[in-house]
Amino acid sequence: MALWDRIKESASTMQTQLVAKKNDLKSGAFRDASMAMCALVAAADGTIDPSERRRVAQLITSNEVLQNFPADDLQRRFDDNLNKLTADFDFGKVGVLQEIAKAKKKENEARAVIQIGIVIGGADGDFDATERAAVREACQMLGLAPHEFDL
Repeated sequence: MALWDRIKESASTMQTQLVAKKNDLKSGAFRDASMAMCALVAAADGTIDPSERRRVAQLITSNEVLQNFPADDLQRRFDDNLNKLTADFDFGKVGVLQEIAKAKKKENEARAVIQIGIVIGGADGDFDATERAAVREACQMLGLAPHEFDL
């Protein structure tokens, strides 16, 4: 199977698993960690251009699991995290990883945050090395083994 097909299949599988858990994913910690994860993946290479920002924002508002929360609230949280990362990537990354760590208390939420990162990273069919590394780092913050997610 080609790498492109494996990426699309993995993102699709993760999304299906997330939808199955949708009713369990309504906490503020999950919301905050998910938006931090989206920002971390979007800015994983140290930069984010306006088109990438719009693409990720569109994915957030159309994601069935994230529809548990008001779209404008998600957008604000995503933008706040991105602003931290673009102002000073290394310092901002510390704050964003702390937001992600909020989901550590509930394993199902922690796993869902990682799955959202994979869905966002693979949405364009190119889950590149920097995005994978960002999700692996989030796994460490959440006490999850990256190999469980094929990272």
